Amino acid sequence: MAFCVASVLIGGIKRIASVSQVIVPFMAIIYFLFAGILIVTNITAVPSAIAIIVEAAFSPRAITGGVVGSMFVAMQKGVARGIFSNEAGLGSAPIAAAAAQTKEPVRQGLVSMTGTFIDTIVICTLTGLSIVLTGAWQVKGLEGVGVTTYAFQKGLPFPPEVSAFVLMLCLVFFAFTTILGWDYYSERCLEYLSGGNMKHVKIFRWIYILAVFIGPYMTVSAVWTIADIFNGLMAIPNMIAIFALSGVVAKETRDFFKRHKEGKIK
Repeated sequence: MAFCVASVLIGGIKRIASVSQVIVPFMAIIYFLFAGILIVTNITAVPSAIAIIVEAAFSPRAITGGVVGSMFVAMQKGVARGIFSNEAGLGSAPIAAAAAQTKEPVRQGLVSMTGTFIDTIVICTLTGLSIVLTGAWQVKGLEGVGVTTYAFQKGLPFPPEVSAFVLMLCLVFFAFTTILGWDYYSERCLEYLSGGNMKHVKIFRWIYILAVFIGPYMTVSAVWTIADIFNGLMAIPNMIAIFALSGVVAKETRDFFKRHKEGKIK
């Protein structure tokens, strides 16, 4: 993985973009297809699965007793993992959106917002339903990717080995493009902070590649903890900036839709 990342990053932003625009649609379609097959195969159990999800979230048992603390823990974990998944509020996605060549930044912002919908509402819902439909969430000893792997192996009408291979392939592609994306974010931030000094960026690039090599040797809990801490450090100043600039955002958005309604832009 580190070698593949290095071969792409050394090529710069153009190579990152060219690789990502091929891999991302491919892995998304494959994952949608197999998760969709799993749900369609177990379509009769979907209503009961949704009922289980709603009941677990809003049942009196989840609100009373000693479970109140558990609810806050679940909310904290859910929000943290959700942010890690869709980057909402971190201010990272706009770095990529800002690289787009467009005369209408509001339109680019609206397009960028669809990423959160696709990631959270579509992909996470498909994954959650797959896990509940197959009962993978009730299997003791499973966590992380093991839960999803179990769900795919049990719920898909294919040999378990094939289902596991497809999921692992999707995860590898997801991880690979995520690593590329975060390197791009980091390089753009460092370029800004260093006044455009590309020497610093090149040094950072090699440090980043080294981190990719070291990462697999860390425990999952350590990785999540580090990610949560740094996500918080990004979210706090970004949220302050969003509130401070909310008036500008509202003004630009109103102006965009006004001009669109008048036919001045398409």
